Amino acid sequence: MARILIRSVAPTAYAPVLALEAYARRHLDRPTLELVKIRASAINGCSYCTAMHTRDARKAGESEERITAALTGDWRSGDLFDARERAALRYTEALTRPDGELPDDLFEEVLAQWGEKGVVHLAMAVATINTWNRVAIGTGMTADDLH
Repeated sequence: MARILIRSVAPTAYAPVLALEAYARRHLDRPTLELVKIRASAINGCSYCTAMHTRDARKAGESEERITAALTGDWRSGDLFDARERAALRYTEALTRPDGELPDDLFEEVLAQWGEKGVVHLAMAVATINTWNRVAIGTGMTADDLH
């Protein structure tokens, strides 16, 4: 199947998502950002983004155990993740799942761990990776397209 390379076909459509990406990179630490991207991409079934962000996390020094836990959703148990990371992953799941439910207890947990600005930064990061996932899936990108 032919893939569509949005950057080539419609560069002006690509630019706003790049701006969101730049915002997320400026405001979140790299490990958390990669874990958020891995978790959302796995939930969304985006093989291209899942492959890209697991690769990027490895390059950044993330452990295979933490990457696997983020991929499978098994991040809740044990001590692989601190309270701040667990809150970010739980928040990522809530904002990524189709029901769109954000329980009060989760909002309070994320707010306590991240503060108001941190919640905004996380929300933007989750929105960004969900947008990338939809673009990659919608243009036929797969893990095989990752070079």
